[in-house]
Amino acid sequence: MSNLKTFIIGGVHPPEQKLSATAAIRPLPLSKQLIIPLGQNLGAPPRVIVKKGDEVKTGQLIAQADSFISANLHSPASGKIAKIDEAVDASGFRRPAIFIDVTGDEWVDDVDTSPEIVRGFSFSKSEIVSRIKAAGLVGLGGATFPTHVKMMVPDGKKATHLIINGVECEPYLTSDHRLMLERGEEMLVGIQLMMQALEVDKAIIGIENNKPDAISHLQLHCKSFQGISVQPLKVKYPQGGEKQLIKAAVNREVPSGKLPIEVGCVVSNVGTALAVYEAVQKRKPLIERVVTVTGKSLSNPSNFLVRIGTPVNELIAAAGGLPGDTGKIINGGPMMGKAVSSPDIPVVKGSSGILLIPEKESRRKKPITCIRCSKCTVACPMGLEPYLLAKLSKLGMFDRTEGGHIMDCIECGSCQYTCPSGLPLLDFLRLGKQKTAHLIRTRKS
Repeated sequence: MSNLKTFIIGGVHPPEQKLSATAAIRPLPLSKQLIIPLGQNLGAPPRVIVKKGDEVKTGQLIAQADSFISANLHSPASGKIAKIDEAVDASGFRRPAIFIDVTGDEWVDDVDTSPEIVRGFSFSKSEIVSRIKAAGLVGLGGATFPTHVKMMVPDGKKATHLIINGVECEPYLTSDHRLMLERGEEMLVGIQLMMQALEVDKAIIGIENNKPDAISHLQLHCKSFQGISVQPLKVKYPQGGEKQLIKAAVNREVPSGKLPIEVGCVVSNVGTALAVYEAVQKRKPLIERVVTVTGKSLSNPSNFLVRIGTPVNELIAAAGGLPGDTGKIINGGPMMGKAVSSPDIPVVKGSSGILLIPEKESRRKKPITCIRCSKCTVACPMGLEPYLLAKLSKLGMFDRTEGGHIMDCIECGSCQYTCPSGLPLLDFLRLGKQKTAHLIRTRKS
């Protein structure tokens, strides 16, 4: 495919392992009990507005966002509030959550549950943002930043391009790929709505050329959507990082410590675009998402449409059951995902995939001394020195990690993937970012 673009600095080429790429999205049956963690968005968690014993309907507001950077939570099914307690989440820690005993799937009255695609609209910018906010939308690419906030361009800034992330460069994951194939037209209406909210006339959908079916499918549909185009991209990880995608799509570089709006861009995931369509055109809150369940030993790698709060073990069971040689269960993909302590954790808004890694592949190499080969520096898409930042973090020298621009690290794992010494570079970079961010907040307060 000609005219393939990509980012310039760093990047790696891990095996793609898209085992579930041809698996059509299947709705997962409702669980008997849903566990809804409050902290499902970047920013402040919403405030619980229900109590034990309350009857709720599908789509009913159960936790309300009171802060600017926060997101509403809605009941993913109808049932009774069993309790408001703590539950173990993907981090392994116990967090506040709402437990719902499911009795059925009776929706609140104002949601349009018909399958008919609604293309026409005459909403104002503020109406679109208001409906997105009410629906509790967050970025479904993993960062979970509240979508309504992203649609509100700060004073003094001007958006010129909406860039839609259909890259899905993380190995194994295929949920975005399937969404583009199966829900492309609705997704494009969602992109139109975001363009209206941002007051931009150009939207670019970036897709790596290992998904030629999605590229051709959306190019065909784009003919009837003004201002929206598809940009095929060269396969290179982490092409889906927003700064890398901006460089590839429009050749602009986001300055260190700045956001994409600094160069006139807003980046959003294809799943978020579909959710915007449902929120605005159908008044449907974000209560479900597509999750890839995959792994080399799994009998039936799948893409499921899952209600938020569904225990992960039910997804694994529906994909053929936990393989006997499983060494680790990863929340996400192999590069940026994290191992979970239990398959009992619930699906949340940011859950893109569940990866089951065989025991042999799940073992880390025994680390040896850094040989100063500079492979990690060459691979870093942000132009950082991962070996140095990891060393400083290990030694607790967090005053120096800030000067080394550790906050620019996107935690892509390219450095650790290339390290011949098997050093846990990403672990120390994540630690360094946490500690450095704390130092910066302390200094500002």
